[in-house]
Amino acid sequence: MSIAPIAVSTLAIVLIAAGVVVALLLVGGLLAVRRRNRQLAGRFEADVAAADQALEQARAADRGWDRNAMEEAVRGALAEAKPDFAYEQLHLVLVDDRPGTEEDRAHFAAVGSRGETRVVMARDGDRWVAETVE
Repeated sequence: MSIAPIAVSTLAIVLIAAGVVVALLLVGGLLAVRRRNRQLAGRFEADVAAADQALEQARAADRGWDRNAMEEAVRGALAEAKPDFAYEQLHLVLVDDRPGTEEDRAHFAAVGSRGETRVVMARDGDRWVAETVE
């Protein structure tokens, strides 16, 4: 009858080892899902930002606003208000198109290595002028 305790011990070891393997697989799976969710969240935010920017550009183009003239006016305003601010990118971030043209506004973000500067442009007849440079 000394064989029975050895069989029980072997069965216990096999069950414990199987339990450890299942626990490791569960923890590994949870960590993988968590990492993937973080990656997807970052990608989702970038996709939303790109879609918002594209929407604002489309709205501006649809209203007959001349994007090149607007950007040229923004560059002039930045050169005058912040001549030492170097920027690499200029983004149209908001279009405020109200009835008529007197209250039209376009918000730009000039992005550089030293930060971001917001420029709000207003329509003055057929041309764009800087309302604020932050």
